[in-house]
Amino acid sequence: MRESYKTGAKWESIMSYSRAIRVNDVIEVSGTTSLDGDGNILFANDPFLQTQEILKIIERSISALGGRKQDIVRTRIFVKNIDDWQLIAKAHGEFFVGVNPVCTMVEIARLIEPELVVEIEATAIISID
Repeated sequence: MRESYKTGAKWESIMSYSRAIRVNDVIEVSGTTSLDGDGNILFANDPFLQTQEILKIIERSISALGGRKQDIVRTRIFVKNIDDWQLIAKAHGEFFVGVNPVCTMVEIARLIEPELVVEIEATAIISID
């Protein structure tokens, strides 16, 4: 079984990708930034608020494919400034209390828009419990 989910972000059609894809019990979520449905940047240059918004988008994407936050087993966080790690970690930690996925955070040179400061990917494995 393969099912995809798209949000309508302008980059999905330009790059021919999906926000998330489910294959059997695994859901992979593309790198996600803090954008609204019209592609407007939310919370420009704010690592804490961008992280909160990104995680909500990821949760909605996983939910659309039959998963839930508790199924998330991995996050990968890309940040423009590693000095922001504590703010990003705080938002991530508050969101994932009790879930505790494995996590990687790396600093990168830039993201697709200058006001974006964090991008997150996620993997979920649907469990029956």
